[in-house]
Amino acid sequence: MSVWKTLKEDIQAVFDRDPAARSTLEVVFTYSGLHAIWLHRLAHALYKRKFYFLARFISQFNRFLTGIEIHPGAKIGKGLFIDHGMGVVIGETCEIGDYVTIYQGVTLGGTGKEKGKRHPTIEDHVLISSGAKVLGAITIGHHSKVGAGSVVLKDVPPNSTVVGIPGRVVVQDGERVPHDLDHVNLPDPVADMLRRMEQEINKLKKEVEELKKGKDAHVH
Repeated sequence: MSVWKTLKEDIQAVFDRDPAARSTLEVVFTYSGLHAIWLHRLAHALYKRKFYFLARFISQFNRFLTGIEIHPGAKIGKGLFIDHGMGVVIGETCEIGDYVTIYQGVTLGGTGKEKGKRHPTIEDHVLISSGAKVLGAITIGHHSKVGAGSVVLKDVPPNSTVVGIPGRVVVQDGERVPHDLDHVNLPDPVADMLRRMEQEINKLKKEVEELKKGKDAHVH
């Protein structure tokens, strides 16, 4: 694919998915997500040719300019749309397919210091909502959606919706997936711990009161 055609598809992706986009001039000069993608394409080309320092320098300049950090080793397909992209982080071995949409605060990262493929693979037409974290060498299947604030640590099958911490599939192929967990009323482990502590304290108070009563009865 020619460079010009790739650039045109990147611009068209903005018009297809952002109703606020009014003109090509506005998109080219004011959309930081588009600037980040274009600078990454330059950095990635240098990275493939083993100009590692220059590639990293451009990626860091990209981060300074747009607030979006994309490692030059990441592979990005055509038509990626990064909307309100501040805080987006995309790791070195990440692979992103065609026509993917990413919102602000998304992390496509690793889970530690493992070698080799350690970042996610995002297949075509995936939508990743604000603040979601997709971690590890997992795959998000095509046409899937990741809910805002979700933390995804396992593979997601195609045509699915995943939400929660940790992320769980709630819809697949248009059908709701039954779960015991209510994603609206998520359990609060801190509140549960405090509740158990309160129960233990009340139990100890009761035992102390009973000991006092026994001691007083013995004295009298």
